[in-house]
Amino acid sequence: MIILPAIDMIAGKPVRLYQGDYAKSEIVAASVLETARTFAESGASYVHMVDLDGAKSGSRENAKLIAETAQSITSPVEVGGGIRTMDDISWYLENGVSRVILGTVAVENEALLKEALSKYGEKIAVGMDCRNGYVATRGWLESSQLYYLDFAKHLEELGVRNIIFTDISRDGTLSGPNLEMLKELSEHVSCDITASGGVKNIEDIKALKELGLYGAIAGKAIYTKDLDLIQAIRVCQEDS
Repeated sequence: MIILPAIDMIAGKPVRLYQGDYAKSEIVAASVLETARTFAESGASYVHMVDLDGAKSGSRENAKLIAETAQSITSPVEVGGGIRTMDDISWYLENGVSRVILGTVAVENEALLKEALSKYGEKIAVGMDCRNGYVATRGWLESSQLYYLDFAKHLEELGVRNIIFTDISRDGTLSGPNLEMLKELSEHVSCDITASGGVKNIEDIKALKELGLYGAIAGKAIYTKDLDLIQAIRVCQEDS
């Protein structure tokens, strides 16, 4: 399993939200670029970046900074938030980003998802953000009628190979990931599953590794120093 340290951005600053609430955002570091460099120097296999302004507005708000960061560090970068068109996808992949995460558009525009998968294959991941087991969209502001297991199976049938699962109720809370839902998900589909939301310490990382997941995203716990990134990477590299 790999660790993906997270940088969520509002107005060019690294922030963390509490349960996806934009009104409960706090700046957690001085610089996006310097934070990303620290993560890369720690040995992160991937850096996970989210344009929170873009997730809400549906356009590339922090794209230039994300591209600059991706071009400046040694670790590959995946990015999500506000990516709603093929032009958005192409722009990021042509400007240093290694993997693009589709969220809202994967729910609302299946034709575009198919086109993106056809053109870019494994460079496309789908972010499946759930509230009470149902997929939420538009920066987590809207809920759908899509049950997470049904949606995951459909994504797999379309050719999606990488699903990033977030339980919104756990995100930014340091309350632990939703191991039950993640276990169900990993047993339901053969896609690579990345866990996101709620990671609080090294014990959570060990529990996620036990599930045989592809990756775990950690944000707030790294910034609060409840989780040591270098230790987490080392634990994930150890043989089970």
